[in-house]
Amino acid sequence: MKESPLSPQVHLSDLVTRYPVLGACGSAIWDAYICIAECYGKHRGKLLLCGNGGSAADGEHMAAELLKSFRMDRPVESPNGLSAEIARELEGALPAIPLSAFSAFHTAFANDRCGDFSFAQQVFALARKNDVLFCISTSGNSKNLLHASKTAQAMGARVIGLTGLSGGRLKSHCDICICVPESVTHRVQELHLPIYHALCAMIESHMFA
Repeated sequence: MKESPLSPQVHLSDLVTRYPVLGACGSAIWDAYICIAECYGKHRGKLLLCGNGGSAADGEHMAAELLKSFRMDRPVESPNGLSAEIARELEGALPAIPLSAFSAFHTAFANDRCGDFSFAQQVFALARKNDVLFCISTSGNSKNLLHASKTAQAMGARVIGLTGLSGGRLKSHCDICICVPESVTHRVQELHLPIYHALCAMIESHMFA
């Protein structure tokens, strides 16, 4: 059984209560929630996610929580042409694309061009105005994420960064940057997970409550 709907404010408050060190990030997390909620609700857009290594896995994890139910039930009403039998087995979904998952594309692009631009190429192909690119980087200095963020902004998409303490070079190319108060890679990653879980819960509450 899924839980009863909670407000986005309650989810954020719960996050900061369980992880007091993230209190300093509360405003940026809220801004990121508003940005993604507007993308989905007002603009009917999509979320693109990118990262390297463990951050790539985090991007895929976050996408998974958006593409299906997370903490709430998301019943589906039968749209035209979809049988009730199929609709009963589906869940309400939010479009989220983890760019790191396209292994055939990445290997082909890196073989033909410079691999540092593979995320930028995907953003160029997939991003539309008012979409959101969600960049996860412990250092904030990954070249491929910097190229992707610059491309996203040129395409009219907004950019959210989830980084370590300094934000690195990525910070100046984000509309919103959540900089967790850690600098050691594994400790940064330990704080990233509860943040994107909270964001998924907040967005789910907004879209499906």
